[in-house]
Amino acid sequence: MNTIKVEILGTGCKKCQQLEANAKEAIATLNLEAELLHITDPIEIAKHHVMSTPALAINGKVVSQGKVISSDQIKPLLQK
Repeated sequence: MNTIKVEILGTGCKKCQQLEANAKEAIATLNLEAELLHITDPIEIAKHHVMSTPALAINGKVVSQGKVISSDQIKPLLQK
């Protein structure tokens, strides 16, 4: 199985930290092999065309931005 690349895009605020925790929970629950990165650099965030943080990207594709989605909402996104 390939390693999934999961990126949290945001400055590190409480919402960004919550999204990261939810992503970790989803990865652990599904027992996936994943690389989890937290991108805080505004230039790198802009390269993903994210206008509102926190954002979640899976394998380079932004799947959510501007809100904290739950672990249950992240799970199906990881399984695509």
